[in-house]
Parts: sequence; C-alpha cells; structure tokens
Amino acid sequence: MSDAIREFVHDGDAVMIEGFTHLICFAAGHEIIRQRKKDLVACRLTPDLIYDQMIAAGCVRKLVFSWAGNPGVGPLHALRRAVEKGRPHSIELEEYSHFGMAMRVYAGAARLPFMPLRSYRGSDLPKVNPNIRTVVCPFTGEELNAVPALQPDVTIVHAQRADANGNAQIWGLFGVQKEAAFAAKRVIVVVEELVDEQIIRADPNRTVIPGMIVNAVVVEPYGAHPSFAQGYYDRDNDFYIKWDAISKDEKSMQIYLDEWIYGLPDRAAYVKKMGEETWKRLAVNQRLSGVVNYGF
Repeated sequence: MSDAIREFVHDGDAVMIEGFTHLICFAAGHEIIRQRKKDLVACRLTPDLIYDQMIAAGCVRKLVFSWAGNPGVGPLHALRRAVEKGRPHSIELEEYSHFGMAMRVYAGAARLPFMPLRSYRGSDLPKVNPNIRTVVCPFTGEELNAVPALQPDVTIVHAQRADANGNAQIWGLFGVQKEAAFAAKRVIVVVEELVDEQIIRADPNRTVIPGMIVNAVVVEPYGAHPSFAQGYYDRDNDFYIKWDAISKDEKSMQIYLDEWIYGLPDRAAYVKKMGEETWKRLAVNQRLSGVVNYGF
C-alpha cells in the first residue's frame, strides 16, 4: 500500500475513493494521511468517515461531493470545522446531487465532456454551483441541465478479490466503482485476497474492473474496516457511533490520528491492534452463491 500511494497519489491530485457503504477503502485513506499528502481534491458521492479523517489530517483542499455525513449517526464534524471555522484549514466545497455526481463519473468514463439530466428542476443547487449548467437538446429543443465530466487523477477501489493482473471482482452492494475506475487517469485496486487467474476466468461476469486499466494491486485484508466486505466481514456499526464522539473534539480527533494512523506503520499493524475479538464480532456466516454453466 505504501508503494502504491507513494507512486500514484500526488499532492494536488483529484482523488476518488469509491464504494457505497460497502467496500470503502479506509486502508488507502489512512496511508494517504500517513504519507501526509496535501492539497487533494477529494471526490466522492457519499463522503463519510474516511474523508472526515483526511480533512482532519489536513490532506484536503477541496471536496467534490453529493451527500456527506456519518451514515445513520449524524454530521461529519471535521468537515464542519473546516468549512465553518477554517480548522485545520479552510476547504472549498463543490456540491451536486447523488445522480449529478454519478452522471459526472459516467461522462468521465465514457470520455464525454458532459452529461445531461433532468433532475435539477426545482433545485437550488444550480444557483450555488456554476458547474451545473443548461443545454438545449438538439432533437427535441428541450432545455436540460448538464454536469461536466469528472476524470480524477486517481481512483482507489476496494474489491473482494483480484488476480495479479488486476482483474478485480466485486459482489454485493455496488456504487460507481466501475465508472470511477474507467474515468480515472490512474487506478489502484485494493483486495481482500489475491487469487489465481483461473478463479477469475471461471466467473467472468463478476469482474467489475479489468486489469488493463489498473496501475497497482494491493492485497490488504480488512482494508475496508469499519466499512464491510460482503462475504469477508460485517460493517462495524459500533465504530461509526464512536466516531461521532471522537470527531466532535479536535483533541480527541488528533489522539485518534496519532494512535491509529501516524503511530502505526501499516494496515497489518492496525488489524493486529484492533484485536481478535473485533474480527470475531464482525465475522460473517457462509452463504455460497449458486453455480452457473458457462459451457457452449
């Protein structure tokens, strides 16, 4: 992970760590903090705890987002402090709807300059975001809203497994991981396990991100914690609740960063420090998918 972040994430980059509740790569975010990356444009449909931590660590110059918060708990306190009080420093905000952000990523993946959509009718977002504009349909004459393509410098995706060539397979809850990867200039895939190429080939429809667009593969078990990885470990709801109290106070936040990120050399140390009881608590039962016949 340290090598991948050092080589492919640069100061000032637009970075997208994708995953919708599921498969959010906290391990990559922690390494970005550990390496003290700065001036990042953090892009994400639903920035949650990992972006709050990156903002608290002073890594983020600008947030490009839709909804932001601690899911099921409340606001992101480091984000609020940065916006309302300029601590640790002020950040810019560029806000869209969920669908608007998704359409930006879709346009970026398709190498289109923009994407039209109807969903901003009646919304005040176009009044505060000059990047939400209007176009006239050349076929119907209808006026539509439009959002610009998003093409991040680097996208980081967590997946359940991949082969050494970077062909990554995901199952369970999806976000826009595929489109975010295709839209990016560089792609880091982080996986729970590295598997033989034949395992990937045996189940091709589960391959969401092809190796041809991947720059680095990182094997990082439990790399999505406190998020979850379907079939590997459950979501750590207790941590999301605890984060609200930790992040409300700047001193508590700094203690967390020092103890759990700066004070640890890597994710393996984090996993060990979490302790066996944590992983037993988050263990999942086996529920295997059916077998399909790819013969012809």
